[in-house]
Amino acid sequence: MERNGVDEITNGDAGYDLSSVLSSPDRDYLVRNNGDQVKLDSLKGKIVGLYFSASWCGPCQRFTPNLVEVYDEIQKHNKFEVVFVSGDEDGESFDAYFSKMPWLAIPFSDSETRERLDALFAVNGIPHLVILGEDGKVLTNKGVGVIQEYEAEAYPFSPQHIGKLKEQEAAAKANQSLKTLLVSQSRDYVISADGKKVPVTELEGKTIGLYFLLATYNGCIAFKPKLMEVYKSLREKGENFEIVMIPLDDDEPSFQEEFASLPWLSLPVKDKCCSKLVRYFELNSLPTLVAIGPDGKTLHSNVVEAIEEHGVKAYPFTPERFAELEEIEKARREAQTLESILVSEDCDFVLGKDGVKVPVSDLVGKNVLLYFSAHWCPPCRAFLPALTKAYNEIKEKGGALEVIFISSDRDQASFDEFFSKMPWLALPFGDKRKQSLSRSFKVRGIPMVVAIGPTGKTVTTDAREQIMCHGAEAYPFTAERIKEIEASYEKMAEGWPEKVKHASHDHELVLTKRQFFNCDGCSEEGRIWSFYCDECDFDLHPKCALVDEGMGGGGEGGAAADEEKATSDGWICDGEKCYKE
Repeated sequence: MERNGVDEITNGDAGYDLSSVLSSPDRDYLVRNNGDQVKLDSLKGKIVGLYFSASWCGPCQRFTPNLVEVYDEIQKHNKFEVVFVSGDEDGESFDAYFSKMPWLAIPFSDSETRERLDALFAVNGIPHLVILGEDGKVLTNKGVGVIQEYEAEAYPFSPQHIGKLKEQEAAAKANQSLKTLLVSQSRDYVISADGKKVPVTELEGKTIGLYFLLATYNGCIAFKPKLMEVYKSLREKGENFEIVMIPLDDDEPSFQEEFASLPWLSLPVKDKCCSKLVRYFELNSLPTLVAIGPDGKTLHSNVVEAIEEHGVKAYPFTPERFAELEEIEKARREAQTLESILVSEDCDFVLGKDGVKVPVSDLVGKNVLLYFSAHWCPPCRAFLPALTKAYNEIKEKGGALEVIFISSDRDQASFDEFFSKMPWLALPFGDKRKQSLSRSFKVRGIPMVVAIGPTGKTVTTDAREQIMCHGAEAYPFTAERIKEIEASYEKMAEGWPEKVKHASHDHELVLTKRQFFNCDGCSEEGRIWSFYCDECDFDLHPKCALVDEGMGGGGEGGAAADEEKATSDGWICDGEKCYKE
């Protein structure tokens, strides 16, 4: 379409003429979700955000409400507009999604313009927000991140303004106080469960825990009893300590129900300060408890783990206290035995098949793998065959090995079904030792395999990776054994060229260590060594790459499966963003 060529759509100095960019030969308007048509001329003199999004995209669904909130707040300036450029696949989906948006859109029927805009602004992932200034110049093509970080404060989105915000943020961190953290223009207090407003000034001089949580999140629910115990103990001792909750809930009734049972203070739910603090402390996990000292400065970015492991002994969360705790932890590790981690009060056994109780004392002197897993977890089910194979091979060779399944299953039936597929031992379902073991070995995800040596000391918490890479050869999972294996791999490649040219590929192939791959020559699986082209993600087994060289190619077969979830034709979603294939 000639009128929409580059010369037509730019307005000098890479400024876009939106009347040309957003129009088509038979359309000079945009639409609202009620069907009204709005002339493109109405965008003149406004800052315009082009919002590339789709209803099938999970990250888009999560971001759109944020953008709506920011849009509504910025509308007071009457100089900002958003135009929805849909990636939906049918009109019904477009209409349902667009009905939640207060701004304008390219009509769904104009697929040609929508596709042209995708190409013009190099959209390779959604949600994507390009913000154009009043002169049509691109202010930022990272509007999603800008909105997430600064919300309505980002307006008018110029690089100079964003730079000023960054400077203010840096200055606030340098001069941090309880007031800069918790006070806003409209609020100088926090609230108690009975609705009382407590001035932030009353908290100055205390050690404060800023407690980020989602009331319905399992991790927060599990941490609550321990935090309650520590809080009450410190208060009874007269310690100058307070907790201020930073609620991340959208559902106010759920929050209020949770808050009513808690003894500490909170910011109001949906308070703007909550999202500001999430950004400020770069929150990346829940629950998080940020420790703020009596001077208003940050003592520690997250003391949850310390509280779980050490309780009140972690207080007052200073660097000196953490150094003391590390010495305690070091001494505990040096004194660790199998019985010290697996025997608790009257629980001195693990389960064998048919419910047989096997005394922990029978396992002393063996290599023991603690296998944290669950039936509901797909990676756990995928890893089980590899672990079973390695276990059987090690036992066949006379290895003094035992595995103990430590379940995170949700009910006895699931535990029984999963355990029935395993040839080893287990903690009983719901055993209280599971919690202490998870805490001791910092289990943050499953499957996880911890190797305990014959002396009862921890050999590695990364035995899963060792088994995936080396199988039974990894036994007994020591650093020395892994070095031996790595040395054998280096010996395997002795005499091979570092680079080869092969008739099957245009580019030079580089000898590369690859855990698993599919050979593009013979289509068989391979591992350890590949002649590889990084640019094209092209692999050849050494035996395939070197056949023309008259050299033998070693290497081992292997198997790996990468599971991708397609969310819509031509797109892949990783949970944070959806990308074109």
